Amino acid sequence: MRKLIVSVSLLAGVMVYAGGFRVSLQGVKQLAMAHTSAHAEDASVAFFNPAGISFIPAKLSVAAGGFGALSTVTYQNPSTLQSYETDNPIGTPIYAAIAYKPVENVSVGLSVTTPFGSTVDWGEDWAGKELVQKMALKSFFIQPMVSVKLAPWASVGASYIYAKGEVDWDKAVTQLGGSMNINDSKAKGSGFGLGFYFQPDENWDVSLAYRSPVRMKADNGTATFKISSALYPRLGLSASGTDKFKATLPLVDEWTVGAAVNVTPKWKLAADFNYTGWSQYNKLTLDFANAPVGNQPNDPTVLVTPKNFHDTRTIRLGTEYKFTDMIAGRAGWYYDESPYEDKYFIPETPSFDAHVATAGLGLNFGALGVDLAGAVSFPKARTFNNDYYNFRGQAKAKTYYFGLGLNYNLK
Repeated sequence: MRKLIVSVSLLAGVMVYAGGFRVSLQGVKQLAMAHTSAHAEDASVAFFNPAGISFIPAKLSVAAGGFGALSTVTYQNPSTLQSYETDNPIGTPIYAAIAYKPVENVSVGLSVTTPFGSTVDWGEDWAGKELVQKMALKSFFIQPMVSVKLAPWASVGASYIYAKGEVDWDKAVTQLGGSMNINDSKAKGSGFGLGFYFQPDENWDVSLAYRSPVRMKADNGTATFKISSALYPRLGLSASGTDKFKATLPLVDEWTVGAAVNVTPKWKLAADFNYTGWSQYNKLTLDFANAPVGNQPNDPTVLVTPKNFHDTRTIRLGTEYKFTDMIAGRAGWYYDESPYEDKYFIPETPSFDAHVATAGLGLNFGALGVDLAGAVSFPKARTFNNDYYNFRGQAKAKTYYFGLGLNYNLK
């Protein structure tokens, strides 16, 4: 039973990443410039800072786009030297936004994004199969917002965040002679965003933004055990081998400071600093309806899992050069920090310190804009020994992104 408790406890980590692991793919133009935020040319700024929609140079602006994300993770067992590699499908994050000025100094907007989500497929028979075989994560953020110009050069904005998430996770439970599926398609939560946006002169954009924690609530998740039915009574499972669970999972807050400057009429530089409060994860609690797979002496159906995340900082640098009125070239670099140390590595949501190089093109057809972007990540290999899960080895990763975005500004 101890092994079962350790394995099931990983659900807490899975559910956190289902709603809270930050993926920087919310704007194609932004990605090409290292996903920097101080760009108010169209409605895509809405996700990054609600105050920025006040400075869009149009009465109505619409932006939408999508990405392809290719990732491969390789694990090697230090004792046997046997290697395993994920067979992940292409991730397809999307975004859409609209901004409108009903009166001169007031703007309203709506942003729909998929900022968290991926699929990791290690196969059914690998060294860490009791931690994860396959896991698919999906999420949607829906953010209505309003922005008010305080002066010709300054605005303030606020947004309401409604979040919805899904998780579908398979793992082996060899001590019970089978496997288990964790599924919840109705996890939800809410939060808010606040921001200030400044254009002190025609050459500068400055963005200050805050995104609050979001408490994702899983009120009716299902754990399905694919094991001998003779074990169902022992675990308090239903006749179909299932049990329900509840969890309330806080997703961390994020602060962003960004600036962009036109060095010349054709050349722009941009920079961002992100601070993400992952240290809020000191523990996570999972409450099963019947199954006594917890670790609390007063209630064996309650599982409390310690987490050892730390706050992270991301530095982003981007540039744009307008070759003509129609064509702009973009490039960037940023450093992405993992929220946990090597000794806490977990394969269901593998994370690495990484340098990321980005590039792209912007094509201007009057009111219509077309953006292309690509990025390659250079993750640092991790050698780990996770004592809590008795899992050790070396992990390496490769990640590539590409995106296509459209925007339309009606003056």
